[in-house]
Amino acid sequence: MTITPVAQMRRPEDAPSVFQVAWNTHDMDALGALFHKGATFVNRFGHYVRGIDAIVAMHRPIHETIYRDSTLENELIDVTEIADGAVVIHFWSCLAAGSAHPAGPHKVDTLILAVLTRQNEIWRIQALENVTITNPRTGEAILRD
Repeated sequence: MTITPVAQMRRPEDAPSVFQVAWNTHDMDALGALFHKGATFVNRFGHYVRGIDAIVAMHRPIHETIYRDSTLENELIDVTEIADGAVVIHFWSCLAAGSAHPAGPHKVDTLILAVLTRQNEIWRIQALENVTITNPRTGEAILRD
């Protein structure tokens, strides 16, 4: 029996690792399963979508093309409970694009903020925003040390 990322998200702290697994296996159905039905997602370019279908539709084409050989490495920063069964989490995410990307292999560091809520002992993402780390003076993307 295959364990899905949702089955593994028994704690909010699991979110960065299950998001990473879904991305790195390029399984957009597994990625979509991490979200509540009406969840929102803002990608690192400021593209806002609502709903699992829209989240998957935003990611599937890039995973079939420019990000088909990409990987993520996520690192939890913190989890803050805001109510019973609701948390805000922050995690670092380093995207390593491969040769399929038009710019060639390169890395991009981002900071992800997500709101998770628990239903029936399973945590899912209600809202997620991904921000590219940049130099505020030049706009140039920078990598964390």
